[in-house]
Amino acid sequence: MDELRRTGLTKMNEVYAWEMPDMPGEYFALTVDHLFGKIWTRPGLSMRDRRMMVIAVVTAQGQDDLLEIQVNAVLQNEELTPDELREMALFLTHYVGFPLGSRLNGVVERVVAKRKKAAKNGTAGDKKANVDAVLAKERGESGH
Repeated sequence: MDELRRTGLTKMNEVYAWEMPDMPGEYFALTVDHLFGKIWTRPGLSMRDRRMMVIAVVTAQGQDDLLEIQVNAVLQNEELTPDELREMALFLTHYVGFPLGSRLNGVVERVVAKRKKAAKNGTAGDKKANVDAVLAKERGESGH
């Protein structure tokens, strides 16, 4: 594995709070090498700043699956609290409209509830489970 791939994979795993292995394919290479190896590692913005922008953008696009991944990661990495995420939902509602803002709030509540249940069951720190859930969604398998 070259240095760019290693840097990108390390940053991707940090961003998403999971343990994604290196995988084949041009799309994976573009994502890991460029997006995470070159863009997410640029100086000038904190991880929290970048995360808030991503959450705002995916909220505006109505991308609930990606929102769930981002919200889970931001809570796992302790970059924002549930209350700060709820405040983001209230704030964004005034820019993206009630339906999209309420979707973010719904995702926050769903993820917080899942995390509480996982903590109660002693499975909260399983980063591999996050990868398995994402890969299942990519294969079209419903996780809900």
